[in-house]
Amino acid sequence: MATITEVAPNQKTGVLDSKVPPGVLESKWTKYRSSVALVAPNNKRKLDIIVIGTGLAGASAAATLAELGYNVKTFCFQDSPRRAHSIAAQGGINAAKNYQNDGDSVYRLFYDTVKGGDYRSREANVHRLAEVSANIIDQCVAQGVPFARDYGGLLANRSFGGVQVSRTFYARGQTGQQLLLGAYSALSRQIAKGSVQMYNRHEMLDIVKIDGKARGIIARNLITGKLERHFGHAVLLASGGYGNVFFLSTNAMGSNVTAAWKAYKQGAFFGNPCYTQIHPTCIPVSGDHQSKLTLMSESLRNDGRVWVPKNEADCQKDPTKIPDSDRDYYLERIYPAFGNLVPRDVASRAAKRMVDEGKGVGKTRVAVYLDFKDAINRLGKQVISERYGNLFEMYERITDENPYERPMRIYPAVHYTMGGLWVDYNLGTTVPGLYALGEANFSDHGANRLGASALMQGLADGYFVIPYTIGAYLSTQISVPPISTDHEAFAKAEKKVQDRLNKLMSIKGTHSVDSFHKRLGKIMWENCGMARNAPGLEKAIDEIQALREEFWRDVRIPGELNEFNPELEKAGRVADFLELGELMCRDALDRNESCGGHFREEFKTPEGEALRIDPDYTYVAAWEYTGDENVPNLHKEHLEFNDIELKTRSYK
Repeated sequence: MATITEVAPNQKTGVLDSKVPPGVLESKWTKYRSSVALVAPNNKRKLDIIVIGTGLAGASAAATLAELGYNVKTFCFQDSPRRAHSIAAQGGINAAKNYQNDGDSVYRLFYDTVKGGDYRSREANVHRLAEVSANIIDQCVAQGVPFARDYGGLLANRSFGGVQVSRTFYARGQTGQQLLLGAYSALSRQIAKGSVQMYNRHEMLDIVKIDGKARGIIARNLITGKLERHFGHAVLLASGGYGNVFFLSTNAMGSNVTAAWKAYKQGAFFGNPCYTQIHPTCIPVSGDHQSKLTLMSESLRNDGRVWVPKNEADCQKDPTKIPDSDRDYYLERIYPAFGNLVPRDVASRAAKRMVDEGKGVGKTRVAVYLDFKDAINRLGKQVISERYGNLFEMYERITDENPYERPMRIYPAVHYTMGGLWVDYNLGTTVPGLYALGEANFSDHGANRLGASALMQGLADGYFVIPYTIGAYLSTQISVPPISTDHEAFAKAEKKVQDRLNKLMSIKGTHSVDSFHKRLGKIMWENCGMARNAPGLEKAIDEIQALREEFWRDVRIPGELNEFNPELEKAGRVADFLELGELMCRDALDRNESCGGHFREEFKTPEGEALRIDPDYTYVAAWEYTGDENVPNLHKEHLEFNDIELKTRSYK
């Protein structure tokens, strides 16, 4: 079993110093920005920064750092930065502007986020996020992002789960795409100026460390298969989350954990890997043929009502023929204060409970209804179309059912990962010079992310946090000249990557990469998905270890090594998932409580809600690689709540 090391917050161990500034919470970030070490403009052009990923966090960071004068290299495995998975975040982006005059504030956004995360996030980081949220909207409006506006021309807002105010800015049902276009335009400007070197179709396969510091990467040109060496005074990982460890998720098929996992194996601690978000509003699984799942935005729960038939005999009936008296609007019944806008983890567990009780609908009986009948009667079809038209069109294309006339069928699916690389207040990992931004880090969402907060965090980290905090490190690197990629550390790292690729290609087994990925996903979903228990997690660890051994013995990868080979790309990513999956299960097994998206069946209230064990588990679990996947070390960053009272979450 894992060994456990207690590490107090801010203790100068050189390991888990969170670097949270002293002082009053409301003024920490302001004072920090005024006192953090700076790099003079004439020195910035001497410094090279590598950015992995071109989603909202990566593109905004690369564009902003280049605008400041740094030399930036940016890498993405897609054919264009615009292909980043950020485009799939449809519903909106939060900001505490209080445009609706309904009582919103920086503190309320801070409070809702900490509460929504079930009190398992770092106060200082979350408050900073709330502070800079308003600036994000101004930045994006200046870039031309076409946010929805009300009749008078002011920016419109809607609500998302876990809050009682309207603070979500949106562009119909394509907010992520429009925000990414804004960040992409800023990035493209810097590329045209020569301040950013853009490497499309390149995948980072290892971090290069020299004297304990991150000094570059080894990347594979995915078109030619050639390995390349790149130097940087600092490396920023903005490579997204790891939800595809479950195979079926709402993530793009290419989304993976490889960049973060390579960092973990180079000494960067992995924080809270078991914290996975199950989104309640997805199109249900229809069969074994699927390679991914489709998200129906949480914004739909603003006007849609979730229900199941009261009588099990009605579950196969035409839902339009079931009268209101025979419908159980269970979220409104169980959680009257928030109704259909409870947080995602709460709504997901409630849907699972209905299905487990035999109230599931559709052919598979593993779905619930999301109904717009009342909203259309109240507002008119035109208004609903203006708000959600592209989402309704997408649903009809996939299911061949018209959601204006029939209720949508939805069910929870893996969506976002709150866990990620452990970072301090500066977004620095435990490897000096290595940073993690956006979904790649653990820092802001605790055990459950509120809707419309992913876009907020990604852009906050890229536009408004890392440009300040990276100066604290780079100000000490001005005298370090660029290191030649002929350095032995680069040669050694490249050889390690090449040896692994050679090993994968030499197996010549009988089973496809996808077959192993699907089997891993089934193990993870059944034992570390919506609900977990100790026997299931222990079983999963054994099964993953056996599956990993079989993978390295019997995987089949067609094609050649030094050419365009998507199956080889996929094999490397699945090999990393096979190691990550075991760590996720170990983390879930070690945390003997339920909180947010981590629901241990042994720890629940009489009403079936999550039961936190605050005296024992108010900490961030930060896992250290020891050289053996089976024996990681666990470090703990204890969380202190000085500005918010620790109490049981209630949305009733």
